[in-house]
Amino acid sequence: QVQLVESGGGLVQAGGSLRLSCTASGYTFSSYTAAWIRQAPGKEREFVAAIGLGPWRRSNTEYEDSVKSRFTISRDNAKNTLYLQMNSREPEDTAVYYCAAQRRNGNRLDYTYWGQGTQVTVSS
Repeated sequence: QVQLVESGGGLVQAGGSLRLSCTASGYTFSSYTAAWIRQAPGKEREFVAAIGLGPWRRSNTEYEDSVKSRFTISRDNAKNTLYLQMNSREPEDTAVYYCAAQRRNGNRLDYTYWGQGTQVTVSS
């Protein structure tokens, strides 16, 4: 059984930094594309970043334009953990952040496995 468990969410002031983690069990992150997706109150889910793209699942990364210069996605294969380093946080980054794995149909928002989400709140 595959489980993805996020941690690291919380309250941060605008301009601050936060790192989210997602640890997998029953699943190997290096085998498939993994991603962070977020959903703000009253809004649709939004793609944030992905890693492990392409046929060889290398450490290629992809970012939503609004976070490209501020967020960094990475993974530690030995720990089977996915990370999202978020710098220069803005109030608009407030959302529930989900870890997701195994992209389907080439769709940035469609994954086989999902974590339960972790709340991130950025105060102005």
